[in-house]
Amino acid sequence: MRRVGSCVNTLLDMSTMRRRHTDELDLQQLRVLNALFREHSLTKAAEALNTTQPAISKSLARMRRYFDDPLFIRVASGMDPTPKALELEGQIRALLEGIDLLRRENVPFDPRKSDRTFSFFGVDAAFLVLVPQLIQLLADLAPDVRLRAVQLDAQHLHSALESGDVDLAVGVFPSLAQGIRRQRLFSATYMSLARKGNPRLGVAPQFGEFVKERHVLLTTAGTGHAHQATERVLEELIPARNIIVRVPGFAAAALVAKQIDAIATLPGPVAALLARELDMQLMRVPADLPKFEVAQYWHERYDREPGNRWLRSLIHKHYTGSHPAGKKRGSGN
Repeated sequence: MRRVGSCVNTLLDMSTMRRRHTDELDLQQLRVLNALFREHSLTKAAEALNTTQPAISKSLARMRRYFDDPLFIRVASGMDPTPKALELEGQIRALLEGIDLLRRENVPFDPRKSDRTFSFFGVDAAFLVLVPQLIQLLADLAPDVRLRAVQLDAQHLHSALESGDVDLAVGVFPSLAQGIRRQRLFSATYMSLARKGNPRLGVAPQFGEFVKERHVLLTTAGTGHAHQATERVLEELIPARNIIVRVPGFAAAALVAKQIDAIATLPGPVAALLARELDMQLMRVPADLPKFEVAQYWHERYDREPGNRWLRSLIHKHYTGSHPAGKKRGSGN
């Protein structure tokens, strides 16, 4: 863990760490600083660390003496870091992450005894298709383990995986590359949805009928999701006047299409689920749309971390062993 050693040396070498101070830093004080960077509030930092506000204030006072700087000052919205605190932020976060990783890699993960919360990222298709099934599996195998759905901009996904703020991402994210591991779960194609009984549509509409129909276009701009390639193909096929509305959510697109007698074209697993839940007509798309592979992504720093490995194994086994789209699939890389 060279990075941890480097962070320790950097912190120790900083001019603000005066030898005349009698206080010594400990990990809990660094965790307090890290919590204040996140929460900008003594009360919220105390809640995050499961301690009291006076304890947080006492730790902050010690660190102010140690670094010879106020570190955080009160403002109308809470507590803001000083320039000196901002210099320390990255080093402290890297040090704590390294220590947490060392601890996790040397402690076996027992799913039946763990109360860990895993952070999970995906577009809403992943939440619709994966999360309910995963929660059912956890109820049987790891009753106290929890999932936390994380929403963030695509440009921040790589750093969130690297820092451990996100344990795992599931979906189609071709832009994730350096330092990111990928494992294929299954491949699929697109299907269309419409209200049952739509007078203008048969069970299997031809291309001419399809493009003349009203459409709700799913848009995933800014998510880094590969659906944007399919979105561009549909825009080329369907006259602009027939694209009635653009919707940034899979379930929302299906609901709107049902209510206004239009077509929504979605990834096949999502379309099949929503057709069943919303009692809608599921149709083959009479056009060549890109196929896609759904995968799970994690940062190489956490490749051997026991909890992360266990969760990945659980998801992979489920999709390659029982999911219709995942049968006979390889294990990825």
